[in-house]
Amino acid sequence: MGIVVEDVSKQFGSFQAVDRVNLEIKSGALVALLGPSGSGKSTLLRLIAGLENPDGGKIWLTGEDATDRSVQDRNIGFVFQHYALFKHLTVRQNIAFGMEIRKAEKGRVTQRVEELLGLVQLAGLGDRYPSQLSGGQRQRVALARALAVEPKVLLLDEPFGALDAKVRKDLRAWLRRLHDEVHVTTVFVTHDQEEAMEVADEIVVMNKGKVEQIGTPAQVYDHPATAFVMSFIGPVNVLPSSSRLFQNNGFDSANPEMFLRPHDVLVETSPNGTTVAARVSRLIHLGWEIQAELTLDDGQVVTAHLTRERFDELHLEPDQRVYVKPKDAKSFPLYYSI
Repeated sequence: MGIVVEDVSKQFGSFQAVDRVNLEIKSGALVALLGPSGSGKSTLLRLIAGLENPDGGKIWLTGEDATDRSVQDRNIGFVFQHYALFKHLTVRQNIAFGMEIRKAEKGRVTQRVEELLGLVQLAGLGDRYPSQLSGGQRQRVALARALAVEPKVLLLDEPFGALDAKVRKDLRAWLRRLHDEVHVTTVFVTHDQEEAMEVADEIVVMNKGKVEQIGTPAQVYDHPATAFVMSFIGPVNVLPSSSRLFQNNGFDSANPEMFLRPHDVLVETSPNGTTVAARVSRLIHLGWEIQAELTLDDGQVVTAHLTRERFDELHLEPDQRVYVKPKDAKSFPLYYSI
């Protein structure tokens, strides 16, 4: 057993940050807490770490009740967004810090630090100071320092949020490979849907202090449990269910809105009886695909994603008349705005 959060709540003044959350994270899993600002994901992470005390409920770590344990007694590694490295210490000294505080045997400290320098791909940089490293390298030092004490659980709070897009993407792939080597139960907080989808075994989608859905990346994307999940994970068109786009194609719903992924918008250059006329209002070249903004005759704007191959077949141009239909669409009884 890894982590169990049992009916946990946390309130700050009148603000309900975490509202009776129940969650089980299996031992050795890599799980993302995903949600917008204010959804409660960072507060939940801090509750697991012991940096905040719950108002109610229990937190279990590796099968033991850790609700009232101090941070030090939980054997948790914590990595912050802004590294929190000691500027006056070398990379090697930063990594060794936690072990030295715990009075680990000197030979073991030296051995463990060298192992970790290799693991995080910083061999040869042990004598440098944080100011002599790139942002990505500093974050890897922070991860190595957290792993040095051999924690049962590793917690990361927006670990790549302060880095530029290219470095962030590289580190995501690196973190996934690192986890596959060390197999420490890991929970990381992010508001980046792509990051969660790429790295995590399982995603916990949070909104307004509650868990909206728990599932694999494929499950939460392909089978969203709520309107909020579908709206938050991946791009989506939200249109009235009364739109001819749906009525012409048998998508009947008693709910007021329909949710349509851009890749589920089929575009043709000729009508076929079930399509709806539209005008190409904008074309955006994204490299691997083309985003077409289409204005229906009733004024509704629909975004479609086309492969480059399909775009070349259609020969689309701005202001061109086209005909569209949905391949798939979903509706939900309630819609949460983000």
